[in-house]
Amino acid sequence: MMRLTIWAIAAAMTFASLAQAQQKVIKVGVIFDYTGAFAGGGSEAAGIGTKIAIDMLNERGGIEGYKINAIYADAQSKTEVAINEATRLLDQEKVDLIMGVYSSAHCVPMAQRVDAAKKFMWANVCVASAVFKDKKLSYVFRPQVHSDQFGEASCIYIAENAKEKFGKAVKDMKVAIIYEDGPYGAGVAMGNEAKCKALGIQVALKEGYAATSPDLSSLVTKLKRARADVLLHTGYNPDITLFLRQSREQALKFQAIIGHGAGYGQIGKLTETFGADVNYFFNVDPVAAQLLDPKTLKPGLGDLTKEMVKRYQAQKGPNDLPPHTSMGFNQSWIFFTDVLPRAIKKHGGIDPEALRKASLETDIPVGGTIQGYGVKFFAPGTQMAGQNERASPVVMQYVNGRTYIAWPKAIRTTDPVVPFPKGHPYGM
Repeated sequence: MMRLTIWAIAAAMTFASLAQAQQKVIKVGVIFDYTGAFAGGGSEAAGIGTKIAIDMLNERGGIEGYKINAIYADAQSKTEVAINEATRLLDQEKVDLIMGVYSSAHCVPMAQRVDAAKKFMWANVCVASAVFKDKKLSYVFRPQVHSDQFGEASCIYIAENAKEKFGKAVKDMKVAIIYEDGPYGAGVAMGNEAKCKALGIQVALKEGYAATSPDLSSLVTKLKRARADVLLHTGYNPDITLFLRQSREQALKFQAIIGHGAGYGQIGKLTETFGADVNYFFNVDPVAAQLLDPKTLKPGLGDLTKEMVKRYQAQKGPNDLPPHTSMGFNQSWIFFTDVLPRAIKKHGGIDPEALRKASLETDIPVGGTIQGYGVKFFAPGTQMAGQNERASPVVMQYVNGRTYIAWPKAIRTTDPVVPFPKGHPYGM
């Protein structure tokens, strides 16, 4: 009887220990814009992608005995709200890290505040190079592409297609660069200007504007005078809508329009507003994962993408997924399946220092994520410390409501239609 009692006590203690292990929790503060102007520009889609990843991992039992307790916060497309929510999540909710963030205008100050407090931040979507450039951040990491790369990609695409598609020498190509004047737009525009000039492309106009501007007609007038072949535009959602409407009203013409993420990444929203007028628009973004050939990726990643698509479409309908869904999902998956297990097993837990060390050891080769690029972070002491040095964007084209890869040529899924065909409302 005594032996039975001792066994029962031991068994109870074992089960209690197991239960305690299963009850370990990592608290993650997820910040996106679920309302306001940025929601329709990709923030909501990124938030959904992030949540799908977290839900899938919890359904599989969590990570190394930890359940992911995600606390979702709405930045409301306002910088002060985003910063206040980050503070609330860290100080009141006691989250172990901050994840998410769509707008670079939110991301730049938030990253500095989180790092100064020696807390951990994992940036899923914001792209401004200014988040990291010369900031010497220690506890902020971003597997996402950065804005210098956005700006460079569109210029490289133009240069590579100048003769074949436009019938001109590179030196005879003229671009106009317009952008919302926050960290995001300004960062991409800076990359546009530097790379286009380096390639010998003429910059006929470069001008910023406030994303909240109620009237962009004077900018349209300047563009008409500039007579550029290609418009390079970086904006959010309402400002892009306003610009395109006023361009039609004033009969502004181009041979091609290349957008850079955000509002240009939302083919559903663009088509809903402008219909077939957005046919043959280009967009520079990290690739939407469903556009890639799974055979080029690590085995199993194609199935992961299919599940992401299935769950997203169950919520939002059968349309093409915007690239921001892949961004939210992919960066979350990288953190939870690569960084977090190493922090727990090798560095003793989930505190900021353990997460920092584990992030710096990330070494995912090209083809190792659902968006194709690999992950390795620039080291401490370098200009872009904390930024993924292996990330890369693509140039996509919209044709009849579908998205195709136009560049780089090695993975393109369409022969790009450029210049605009005869009769296109924005075509020359």
